[in-house]
Amino acid sequence: MKTFERILLKIVIIQCLFLIITQIFFHKLNAFPELNQLIQYEGVTDNNFTELLETFNGNK
Repeated sequence: MKTFERILLKIVIIQCLFLIITQIFFHKLNAFPELNQLIQYEGVTDNNFTELLETFNGNK
């Protein structure tokens, strides 16, 4: 069982490293400009925090 846990831990660490490398590749190096346009089109990068707070407070 201890061998299995070591192998599983190594797989998790490798997956985390690949996730971080992929995120850096996609977002920081601007690998796919179309992806950046898609994110802006969906409104994910907009700063809507104040509108969200106003909605929760009932000030709208």
